[in-house]
Amino acid sequence: MSCNLQKVGIDGAALRRRGWRATTMLSAVALASLAAWPVAAEQSPTGGPKPGANDPHIAKAVRRHLESEHFLKQPINDAMARRWFDAFLESLDPMKIYLMQSDVDSFMQQRDSLDDLVKRGDVSFAYQVCDRFLQRVDSRLPLIERLLSTPCDFTQPESIVIDRKATQWAKTEAEAEDLWRRRIKYELLVQKMEKTPPEEAKEKLLRRYRSFAKRMHQMTGDELLETYLSSLTGSFDPHTSFMSPGTLENFEIGMRLQLDGIGAQLKGEDGYTTIMELTPGGAADKDGRLKAKDRIVGVGQGGDGEIVDTVDMNLNEVVKLIRGKRGTLVRLKVIPVGETVPKIYDITRAKIELKDAEARGEVIEHGKKADGSPYRIGVINLPSFYMDMAAAQQGQAEYKSSTRDCKRLLDDFRQQGVDCVALDLRHNGGGSLPEAIKLTGLFIDKGPVVQIKDADKQVRPYDDVDPGVAWDGPLVVLTNKFSASASEILAGAIQDYHRGLIIGDEATHGKGTVQSLLDLGRQLFQRYDNSPSLGAIKITMQQFYRPSGASTQLEGVKSDIVLPSLTTHLPVGEADLDHAIPFDKVPQAGYQSTGRVNEAMLTQLRARSAERVGRNADFGKLANDVARYQKRKDEKTISLVESEFEKQWNEGKAAEDEEEKKLEELEAQKRPVVRRDYYFDEAMNVTIDFLQAAGKPGIAVPAPANAIAPRQSAEVVRPAVPTP
Repeated sequence: MSCNLQKVGIDGAALRRRGWRATTMLSAVALASLAAWPVAAEQSPTGGPKPGANDPHIAKAVRRHLESEHFLKQPINDAMARRWFDAFLESLDPMKIYLMQSDVDSFMQQRDSLDDLVKRGDVSFAYQVCDRFLQRVDSRLPLIERLLSTPCDFTQPESIVIDRKATQWAKTEAEAEDLWRRRIKYELLVQKMEKTPPEEAKEKLLRRYRSFAKRMHQMTGDELLETYLSSLTGSFDPHTSFMSPGTLENFEIGMRLQLDGIGAQLKGEDGYTTIMELTPGGAADKDGRLKAKDRIVGVGQGGDGEIVDTVDMNLNEVVKLIRGKRGTLVRLKVIPVGETVPKIYDITRAKIELKDAEARGEVIEHGKKADGSPYRIGVINLPSFYMDMAAAQQGQAEYKSSTRDCKRLLDDFRQQGVDCVALDLRHNGGGSLPEAIKLTGLFIDKGPVVQIKDADKQVRPYDDVDPGVAWDGPLVVLTNKFSASASEILAGAIQDYHRGLIIGDEATHGKGTVQSLLDLGRQLFQRYDNSPSLGAIKITMQQFYRPSGASTQLEGVKSDIVLPSLTTHLPVGEADLDHAIPFDKVPQAGYQSTGRVNEAMLTQLRARSAERVGRNADFGKLANDVARYQKRKDEKTISLVESEFEKQWNEGKAAEDEEEKKLEELEAQKRPVVRRDYYFDEAMNVTIDFLQAAGKPGIAVPAPANAIAPRQSAEVVRPAVPTP
């Protein structure tokens, strides 16, 4: 049995793995206790992870699903094994600084047999590579200590390779030492640019590498198996992955937007677990003692449980210790920010609703009407297309849904008499396919929203079958290169129907594939009610297309009005990923244009926006920042001469810092609904132009003049509520 979740999104972690900061949400949804079934042992006597009894069953199940159900119907053969091999080594040692070329050569002897091994459920190769990797990690520590204690000459003309694809494994110990010497020199220069005192910088780096080594030895069998099998799944396409039980649990939390816990975001920082932010209204927030930047150094259960030292502990393991059922007590040993003496905080876990991760709205005023009164625009900030799948499956009447939340906001906007609605999908990585269809239906009457092609090449349109709309007035949709999948379904349909205006980057992310989530425990133990938690495979099984027949895969949805931005130039699109599925088209579905947007209108809006952008000093500064960033991005090496390093460091950094600040704000628990910067203001200027042009003869088309004929062979299918 499968969960049959149609997931059409890329999560924030997927994007951040390509260069953005990663965080872990502290939660408390306990894993099921299934003592009747064997689980992976935590570690081997030598310090590395130990194979679990279920590993062969999981590996064979993943292989079987990939070959039989993946959209591409590709066999796992020698060619796929080579992809898998390369991806796995890169996942462990991405900058090629630990393993030696001799290690890789020895692993190569098994490379072409990985496809045969997985058919037998044999994953021993992962543990062999991991053991060698851990040996190398340990052997590098004395070298790092020696290099940090040796003075560096920052005037010597040399450089370091910063492009991962251009790096190579060291062939000799002398090469390895020189590689590490340059790396330490680079890291010390980074610390120098950040104004860290020299001795403090050395201590910080030494602690960082010691902590990394300790965390690597804490790697569990579940974590290694996830890394190994995800290297295989990612060799099919970048959105097919294997989730360990812990990863699956966090995925489900993200979809239902609620959890049990203390309500905090954590991050690992040089061996410490640091509080990033508290969830507003959560248990820790109400308690009032825990603050951002506090460091958790120990965790105890209940009023008298032993406090476990968490310094240098794997962040996932710290999260597990703090998790627990609502109403239970957890004791945190905390070093408050700016202090050195730890304190003990006892906090009662509670239900945490991630309110700031749901759709939120705000009415803003912008521009002036002919009578002097301001235009009122209702802005909806939608971070994802979420749905509480378990509650929907159980038939609960009020399960959590992005569509329901947006409808409530639209009803409120209508009561407030807004002139236009702006749906902000920037940084929305997608989510539930049924939600994308239903939410689009809030703005269009009945008709196809998306077309889905299965592995058997059959194409079906998925319609909004509910008559009527929640908002019939003017609509703009804000997008950027981080808007993906379900966001692209909605934006593409709005554009095809000429229902509203798409404003943003040149194009959206370009993810046009649909994933289904298959629970492996349920797959393997169908006759048992209490199947063990073995994780899941998120597998690409379909590709989606716009009503017009074009896929969003690789190409995304192109904006009607393009505004200059740094995100357009970031290498975070689908086309930047390895093994992305190619673009193609299918015949158009039968749908009727609303005629609210046409080329005459767009020509006028583009000209007026371009004129304003050309006069705007902030956009002028952005153009310079983008040029510097482009130059910096194309560099494969960076100089280790301090004067040259400082120059390269500063070029483009201001723009990157600004973008990082925006991303941190978007991930923040207390992020604003509307960020009133020059970019957003120009988007609102375009919105006012749109409202004014809509009433001018020859600019707007008052009614559809040429409806598109339906395909006679099309079968209209409404997606059912996902069921297990």
